[in-house]
Amino acid sequence: MGRIDKTRKHLSLAIAGALMASAAPAAWAQDTAAGEPAVDEARTLGAVTVTARKREETLQEVPVAVTAFTPEALDRLGVEDLGDLDAQVPNLTIYAARGSSSTITAYIRGVGQSDPLWGVDPGVGIYLDDVYIARPQGALLDVFDVERVEVLRGPQGTLYGKNTIGGAIKYISRGLPAATDGFASLTVGNHGQLDVKAALGGAIGGNDALRARVAVASLNNDGFGENTITDQPVSDKEILALRAQLGAYVSEDLDIQFALDWMDDQSGVRGAKMLAPNRFVPMFPPMDSRYDVRNGMPNVNDTSMAGASATVNWRANDDWGFKYVLAKRESDTETNIDFDTTPATIADVKAFYSDEQVSHELQANYDAGGRARGVMGLYAFDGEAGGQVLNNFFGLLFGDTQGTVFTESVALYADWTFDLTDRLALGVGARYTDEDKNAVVFNQGYTDATYTTPTGVVAADFDKTINFTNTSPKVSLDYHVTPDVMVYGSASRGFKSGGYNIRAQATAVPRSAEPFDDEVVDSFEVGTKMGFLDQTLFLNLSAFHNQYEDIQLSVFTSFDSDGDGTNDAFFGDFTNAGAGTVDGVEAEYQWLPTSNWLIAGNLAWLDAQYDEFIYAGQNIADEQEFTNAPEFSGAINVEYRTDLANGGDIAARLGYSYQSDVVATTEIVRTGAQPITQDGYGLVNAGLSWRSGGPWTVTLQGSNLTDKEYRTTGYNLDAALGVLTGFYGPPRQYSVSVRYDF
Repeated sequence: MGRIDKTRKHLSLAIAGALMASAAPAAWAQDTAAGEPAVDEARTLGAVTVTARKREETLQEVPVAVTAFTPEALDRLGVEDLGDLDAQVPNLTIYAARGSSSTITAYIRGVGQSDPLWGVDPGVGIYLDDVYIARPQGALLDVFDVERVEVLRGPQGTLYGKNTIGGAIKYISRGLPAATDGFASLTVGNHGQLDVKAALGGAIGGNDALRARVAVASLNNDGFGENTITDQPVSDKEILALRAQLGAYVSEDLDIQFALDWMDDQSGVRGAKMLAPNRFVPMFPPMDSRYDVRNGMPNVNDTSMAGASATVNWRANDDWGFKYVLAKRESDTETNIDFDTTPATIADVKAFYSDEQVSHELQANYDAGGRARGVMGLYAFDGEAGGQVLNNFFGLLFGDTQGTVFTESVALYADWTFDLTDRLALGVGARYTDEDKNAVVFNQGYTDATYTTPTGVVAADFDKTINFTNTSPKVSLDYHVTPDVMVYGSASRGFKSGGYNIRAQATAVPRSAEPFDDEVVDSFEVGTKMGFLDQTLFLNLSAFHNQYEDIQLSVFTSFDSDGDGTNDAFFGDFTNAGAGTVDGVEAEYQWLPTSNWLIAGNLAWLDAQYDEFIYAGQNIADEQEFTNAPEFSGAINVEYRTDLANGGDIAARLGYSYQSDVVATTEIVRTGAQPITQDGYGLVNAGLSWRSGGPWTVTLQGSNLTDKEYRTTGYNLDAALGVLTGFYGPPRQYSVSVRYDF
């Protein structure tokens, strides 16, 4: 006899109607056959299949802190891109990076990375259809035609490898069913929002063995502010995206799938508000609008991203399955950053980013229906990321920062589960990674803004290589108290690659050209996943203790560029700050008190403290705070749904989310620099939808209905440049969508 209430072999993605997402109101699961009208009888919360452990399991069975969103949940919550998941996942902070529309900044449980420069790796891994996206540019993925989005919290080093030290976000596109289906939707809203999305897929030529799917999206708005000098829109959106898939199902045991994705972001720059007057331009005081600017630089903030992959799935026999994924990705970005947000040339930066990556992954899955099952794999990554940053300070100092980082990484991993009894299971795993990073950097000064005549001052010129090796183990125990109540405990390790600072000012600050170390988190977690009241109440709890070592931090550092004893320039310094301890508790809940009402949400507590923060030879841990780590956060969504006589329904949702005060940037406080912060705040969202019982759906969505002003990040360059600015979240938005499914 196997474990309680388990079915492991050939588990289908259609399990239990998969209509409900953890901590997100999606839909009620019903025991009605296909084609039958829905009836207002006893309903339960449906199960969701996830692949958090690279094998299919239901959400309530997997001993991992993971939140999953079905397409129904994403639609009902009005999720337009990954940034909208911020409040719906415990201890997740995710937003567009400074000055960008599609570059991602992501933190989970206080662990992440906010610096998007090449050579610096993210702390939360982003995966598109099992392919790792190495760079943050373009990675704030827009949500359309998805099968599921999973957010894994805590280090995922064993199965997902480097740079998942905080966790991982998995974006799974809609698959390739044999039956032809598709949709088309149109959304209009305030601020000139106009979104068009469509998808079509199915068998080609009536042959189930050959299937294809194409999905497209055009996402636009006129912006939240304007450049009052040029009258151009600010914080606008102009994105085109495409995904295409082709699958050859050679037999029941063998299929080959090809995928292509492309995104072009022509949005303008984001608006930033001056938080204090700039002493160098007193004629330009702070403006009232949190989005309007007076930038003197061109309104260029373009990113393009493309990827292609080939996946082979082969079931060798009833016990063994194999999967091979070959993928290539690339992206290019051109952006203008006017730090001072005025026509004056105080800190004007033009940046170019580019990257390419090729990855291979070979997996072997074993499940003979007995007490042991697992996954083993080999992963190889070859990446090249580089660019150029042209700095213009006061129209007097002109610098060129350029270089390339070459990364070659190979990893072996295994993760196995052993049923010690029918109720108790042991999970063990480990991953070994060997990585080489080669940095080629050349930073020099120029005489003017044409960047054609060098001054002869070379800030950095080096070609260095460093090797990192890491072993990330994991062990877990889970015990089924009853068929509906599971408790678990785990210990795991994650790591984030070290490297070189491309912005190094080796002449003024020699150590900035030396490599920084990789960082490591050892995580200890206990939790429970519980279903009560005939599966009408789900409650998932977790508590964790993380030991965080060699923390990598990007700090803007002033320095004396001309030897006159005055700090008149700055650079982005990158250093291993030291160590910290992060403790937290998380709760996710879903309750269906009647057949019409659904209450769902999450609560989180986080205590992140530095134990060591070495600056100028001294430990200043007591003065520094973790960034993007609010102590309290949570969300609640209340939804009412009633069925209509024609088989359709009407649903109304009201949501509220809250986070306590947060530090958004890292500054050395004892130098007088204060970090950009945001006081605690709450957001109110709502939605109303009508489903016809046929192909039509009409949805009305509203977000930030009280038009709350809240900062997500900013810049403090006051000491050298007089710059103190904040970037804000979106204002009140409302929209209506019409969708046709076929």
